[in-house]
Amino acid sequence: MAKTKDAQTQLLDALVDELLSQGKSAEELLGQNGLLKQMTGRLLERMLEGELTDHLGYEKHDVSGHHSGNSRNGKSSKTVKTDTGQVTIDVPRDRNGDFEPEIVHKRQTRLKGFDDKVISLYARGLTNQEIKAHLKEIYGANVSTGLISSVTDAVYDEVKAWQSRSLDDVYPVVYLDALKVKIRDAGTVINKSVYLALGINMEGNKELLGLWIEKNEGAKFWLSVLTELQNRGLKDIFVVCVDGLSGFPDAIETVFPKTQVQLCIVHQIRNSLRFVTWTDRKQIAADLKPIYKAATAKEAEECLNTFAQKWDEKYPTISKSWRTNWEHIIPFFAYPQEIRKVIYTTNAIESMNRSLRKIIKTRGAFPSDEAATKLMYLALRNISKRWTRPLVHWQAALNRFAIMFEERVPLT
Repeated sequence: MAKTKDAQTQLLDALVDELLSQGKSAEELLGQNGLLKQMTGRLLERMLEGELTDHLGYEKHDVSGHHSGNSRNGKSSKTVKTDTGQVTIDVPRDRNGDFEPEIVHKRQTRLKGFDDKVISLYARGLTNQEIKAHLKEIYGANVSTGLISSVTDAVYDEVKAWQSRSLDDVYPVVYLDALKVKIRDAGTVINKSVYLALGINMEGNKELLGLWIEKNEGAKFWLSVLTELQNRGLKDIFVVCVDGLSGFPDAIETVFPKTQVQLCIVHQIRNSLRFVTWTDRKQIAADLKPIYKAATAKEAEECLNTFAQKWDEKYPTISKSWRTNWEHIIPFFAYPQEIRKVIYTTNAIESMNRSLRKIIKTRGAFPSDEAATKLMYLALRNISKRWTRPLVHWQAALNRFAIMFEERVPLT
C-alpha cells in the first residue's frame, strides 16, 4: 500500500512539474476557465467512455463489436455543476439507448460535491441569494435560488432522523436553554424560542439531544421536550442545569423525579444586578462572590445572611431572590471544586448559543420554522465537530457520581 501511494505521489509531482514548467499563471491553472476545470471535464468524459466500453463489452473501433447488436452512437453535450464550478462535457451514447452512466446519471446536472458546497455555505448563514452570487463569482456557476432551496431542503430527512434517534439510557449532566430568533408566522415576523438540550454522556462528551421551536419559552413546553427525550430512551439524568425560568424545576421533576436541578449561578448573579445602580454594581458583585464560592451550603447561607444585613435596606429583592431559589442553587456544593465548574453554570450551552448567534445575526428573519430548523441543524452539526475531547476533570466527576448515585450509574 505504501509503494502504491509513493507511485501516485510521484505521478502527481511529475504532472505538477510539467504544468509549472510551461510557465502558466495561477489564473490559467485555477481560474474559472482554467486548466483544472478543463481537466475535470476531460476526466469525467474519459470515465464515461470507460463506462460505455464496459457496457458494450468491447473497445472503441474493436472489430469484435461488429454485429454485436449495439454500438456507439455519437455524443450529447451536457453541463454539470461540480464543487470546482460549472463544466460542459460530452456524454457518449449507444445505439440501443440503454446505456445508463453511473458517474453522471441521465438528467443529473450537478455532482455530489456541488451539493456539499451549497450546504456548507448555507450552514454558515448565507441566504439563498448570497449563495447564488457566491457560486457565480467564485465558480462561474449559474444556479437558481430554487435549486439551492431544493439542495438544502434535502437536509430535512436527515434532521427528522436525527431528531427522532434513540438516546442513551443515562446522561449524567444535561443543560437546557433557549434563544430567540425572528421567524415569519402567518405573514408577521415574531420572536420565537429555539429550545436546545445539550447532554454530557457517560464518556464526558457533549451531545446535542435535540432542538425545538415554539413561540414562547415556558415551563409547559419544556415539559413536552423532556417527555420527548424520555420517549426516545433517556431514563435518567443526575443533574440538569437551567436558567431561572419560573416553573422550570417543576417541569423537570415531573418527568425525572430523581434528578437534581441546578440553577445557573451566572444567571442568578445577572438577575441580582439587574436593578442595581451602576455605582453599586461592582461592590454587590464582589459581596455575592463569597456565597457561591463557599466551601459548603451552610457556609454559603451564612454569607447570604451577611450580604442581606448589608444590602437589604437598599436592595431587598436580591437576597429574597436567592432565598426563593435556594433549594436549586445549592446542589453544586455537594461536589468538589473542579466538578462545580461543570454543573453550576450553563456556560457550555451558552457558548454554543453564541456560535449560533454569530451565524444568524446577519439574517433579518427566517421565512418559516422549517428554514430556521434547517440552518440551526446544519450550524450545530458544524459546531459539534469541535467537540473532540471529554470535559476537563470528567473522570473525577464520574467517580463522584458513582458514589452519590451508585444504583443509577450504568455498569457498562
